[in-house]
Amino acid sequence: MKKKGGRKILGFMVKEEKEENRGSVEFQVFSFTNKIRRLASHLELHKKDFSSERGLRILLGNRRRLLAYLAKKNRVRYKKLISQLNIREQ
Repeated sequence: MKKKGGRKILGFMVKEEKEENRGSVEFQVFSFTNKIRRLASHLELHKKDFSSERGLRILLGNRRRLLAYLAKKNRVRYKKLISQLNIREQ
């Protein structure tokens, strides 16, 4: 992973983020994954922050639905994305 502007960016997201790229399923899953990782590390320190835990569950559900959509539409892109983000056990 490369670091750019304080954020970790994967190889396929290194290109400048254009407006048309932000709507892609891959970019949305990527941004959900970053938010999920940030919230998970926050919840390790603050175990009783239940409102953040609810937000985490909502983000996980949104990412799960997007990944299910991508798996149904294009299996190759799905496999590539989950391997790059390292979010599923294979």
